[in-house]
Amino acid sequence: MTALRHFLILTLALLLVARPAAAQSILRDAETEAWLHRLASPLAAAAGLDPRNLEMVLVNDPSLNAFVAGGQRIYIHSGTLLQADDVNQIQGIVAHEMGHIAAGHSIRFGSEGGKAASSISILSLLAAGAAMAMGGGEAGMALLGLGQRAALGTMLSFSRQQESRTDQAGARYLETAGVSGKGMLSFFKKIQNQEYRLAIPQDNDYVRTHPLTGDRIQALENILVKSPYWDKPADAQLEADFERIQAKLYGFIEDPTRTLNKYPESDTSPAAHVARAYAYHKGAFPDASAREADALLAENPDDPYVLELKGQVMLESGRPKEALVPLERAVALAPDQPLIATLLGHALLATEDQKNVPRAAEVLKEAVRQDRQNPFGWYQLGIAYSKLGDDARAALASAEQYSMSREPRLAASNAQVAMAGLPRGSPDWLRAQDVLLVAQNDLKDAEK
Repeated sequence: MTALRHFLILTLALLLVARPAAAQSILRDAETEAWLHRLASPLAAAAGLDPRNLEMVLVNDPSLNAFVAGGQRIYIHSGTLLQADDVNQIQGIVAHEMGHIAAGHSIRFGSEGGKAASSISILSLLAAGAAMAMGGGEAGMALLGLGQRAALGTMLSFSRQQESRTDQAGARYLETAGVSGKGMLSFFKKIQNQEYRLAIPQDNDYVRTHPLTGDRIQALENILVKSPYWDKPADAQLEADFERIQAKLYGFIEDPTRTLNKYPESDTSPAAHVARAYAYHKGAFPDASAREADALLAENPDDPYVLELKGQVMLESGRPKEALVPLERAVALAPDQPLIATLLGHALLATEDQKNVPRAAEVLKEAVRQDRQNPFGWYQLGIAYSKLGDDARAALASAEQYSMSREPRLAASNAQVAMAGLPRGSPDWLRAQDVLLVAQNDLKDAEK
């Protein structure tokens, strides 16, 4: 029994090695997501992927990292954006992750790397069981431990091979897209410097999921410097937008005092205005925050993301009526940005004016149509339907919200309420049925 317990623990450890962290919170921002997609689309096309199916997700994590976890979805840590020196480094990171997607590595890791490791694990378990059955308890445990270490080594070796091949693929995609590989190399050097500071051993890759960083740099140098685009500068607009996005993220995450020290009033760049706007907003100085937004709007009155910022400041400082004008303008200028529409819907409902509710419902319906994975949008839509007296669709919106928030019991109960009040067989009724079935399956899995 004890031996089996050890085996299960070790097996679980192997499974965890194969799965990227998924528990961190997701940061959503219309401007950042649009910029990431614009940056990644040429690289996706170079990898033979359809950019329309690509999803870029920002994870609230201060470390240098990016990963894929199935599908055409790339997760980038906030620390990566904040610590990158320029947009070309982000292009290099995204090109590498495109290699994982194009090669189907998240699937192959389980089917190929996991299969080899599982074979070793099973054989070691059988050998250990035979030894223990013959009275050799210590020998059996030793065999089990050796087998599990061998299995782990096999999986890590497979991971390193995948990473090496992905480095090469990323270099090809950069050249195909006409992008310099300098950023890819300089980012690897940044990682290497961090490893030096943390005293991470650089002479043994046996226990690493990735090859030694120095080896990766050397292998890539032989390829990237030969590209005809090696000395090509990054797109100027993409770089300028990156500076603003980086400042916005810094202002949102960091303590306001640190932000104001990094971006003092003497700095009149667009990036500094955005950073200070968030710092003042976090510090509960809405008028100062609005002045920073107004300074940007004076230069470009049709910038939907600055209009969104102005509206957000007004709304979250308890002035929803003042938020409506900039947010309506932002939605008109960027009708394909559901996060901005969600904010407008929220502001309309926050005015507590019943005349604004039909417009809120209209805006929020379009927002969740464009982005179904928007729990706050569904929550606000549920409020709008409730204020309109449409309790069945309010329940359906709540069911969608709870389903995405991984609360299957609440999703199921709201879906049942929706089905009871909707015309049987209608599109909304069928959707409620789908949500109910998913929730019931999740509840069954939780009981196992």
